[in-house]
Amino acid sequence: MVTLRSAQWYAGQDRNAYIHRAWMRRGAPGDAFDGRPQIAIANTASDLTPCNAHLNEVAASVRNGVYEAGGIPLDLPVVSLGETQVRPTAMLWRNMAAMATEEMLRANPIDGVVLLGGCDKTIPSLLMAAASVDLPAVVVPGGPMLTGTFRGTPLGCGTDVWRLSEEVRAGTLSQEQFTRSESAMIRSRGHCNTMGTASTMALVAEALGTVVPGVAGTPAPDSRLLEAAHGTGRLAVDMVAADRRPGTFLTKASFNNAIVALAAIGGSTNAVVHLLAIAGRLGIDLSLDDFDRIGSRVPVLVDLQPAGRFLMEDFHRAGGLAAVLREVRDLLDPDALTVTGEPLVNHLDDAPIWDGEVIRTRAEPLVAEGGIAVLRGNLAPDGALIKPAAASAHLLRHRGRAVVFDSIEDFHARIDDPDLDVDADSVLVLRGCGPKGYPGMPEVANMPLPKKLLEQGVRDMVRVCDGRMSGTAYGTVVLHVAPEAAAGGPLALARTGDHISLDVPARRIDLVPADELARRTPTKATVTGFASPRRGWERLYVDHVLQADTGADLDFLIGSSGSEVSRESH
Repeated sequence: MVTLRSAQWYAGQDRNAYIHRAWMRRGAPGDAFDGRPQIAIANTASDLTPCNAHLNEVAASVRNGVYEAGGIPLDLPVVSLGETQVRPTAMLWRNMAAMATEEMLRANPIDGVVLLGGCDKTIPSLLMAAASVDLPAVVVPGGPMLTGTFRGTPLGCGTDVWRLSEEVRAGTLSQEQFTRSESAMIRSRGHCNTMGTASTMALVAEALGTVVPGVAGTPAPDSRLLEAAHGTGRLAVDMVAADRRPGTFLTKASFNNAIVALAAIGGSTNAVVHLLAIAGRLGIDLSLDDFDRIGSRVPVLVDLQPAGRFLMEDFHRAGGLAAVLREVRDLLDPDALTVTGEPLVNHLDDAPIWDGEVIRTRAEPLVAEGGIAVLRGNLAPDGALIKPAAASAHLLRHRGRAVVFDSIEDFHARIDDPDLDVDADSVLVLRGCGPKGYPGMPEVANMPLPKKLLEQGVRDMVRVCDGRMSGTAYGTVVLHVAPEAAAGGPLALARTGDHISLDVPARRIDLVPADELARRTPTKATVTGFASPRRGWERLYVDHVLQADTGADLDFLIGSSGSEVSRESH
């Protein structure tokens, strides 16, 4: 029988044990602190994180399941990051949220935790925390919203924001119509209904083994999500009894399976930086090369925006993640376990595809080789990413003249200037948007196209940036360039008029001629565009954040500290 960690607080008859029990009684029976697992519900519900606002209802179902299994459920509100709301970018606080959650899990008398997340950074931060404290932990994703419609057409939140806003700038959609679409975009509770970062991270977390198989992708308003939450509460108690901690079942094989899933669903590039960070907390040797080696040639089987046509409600109806994974079962590691204690592949036997348009078969994929590709070259010595499934095929091999912007402010000030020297073959370059430079690596890499080119009918161009882009976005975008400009990367040396060569099949991104870079130093305008915070979290972040190719975690947070706390509080 497992000795409960919470007994370090509650067991015994001394003064400290009395204090710990007495302050927690408040109507609870005496045996609540006598051998019953204490299960925290790490809840990211917040009115300012609209995608997670419904998680209090989900938490109530988790509580019921914990009680039913003989445990004691404990609400633990944790840092919540609303992707659409916080400035300058939610990514700036992912590591802070992970650190705060880790410390609260370690500091409190708990034996296990149920992690409730939905919006982009919440599931990654919760998993980073759980990996570092290594207590039994299981994720309940909050689920996507239902499909909204506008003018009789389904709307993909995020993806259609980018599309419709470009139509306004091109003069093909009125501002009035654009504004009217606003109330139709978000139809219900839940996170983005496209294959953006929120949906991607929920599905990838299941493929990783941290979600009960079959739960990820359940729409937020669907009653089956509450049923699953109840069952997950019961499972959390069982996990404590079995001492089933992240460190006991998350292996390199688990991450390999997550990479296969990421490719097959056509998932967000943001998953790469999050998986790297989670692996770093576990001490697992995961690199960008693993994503290219394992995932780049996996077929995309899900016809979902932004790479395809449908939305998450359709995906769930069509069979969900299990149906996708069954199609690529031969690419999965059969030994990788899940929170259930069983291998992931054991849950795929009864997983038919119910709609062959939404989820394709292996024989008829949406894209034959659509996984995320890793590029290297003299502009990205440590790597950069591109999502071929969301790019224009004719631009995957391209050479064009660079038009360089030193900051996001510089970009906004000049991109629609009718005198800007740019054409459809140009390569837009935006720097100063990496972890250190912004700070926080914002979702700005999918730069809006110049208005004068939109008016000519241009809808895609090659774009290069050391920042990220929304998982709901699309286009031929080279992003996560490492090292970033603010960390001394060659992107800081590119100049307007240079020629940049992109060759995705060859995995290259280069400035031509290469010897030009050796003779240059960054301009004053480039350096001025980099962040230089004086105090607080931003200063700590800029001083310690690592680069995108290793997960953009803080250098002193790599690895695990476990759950032990040696000193009493009184």
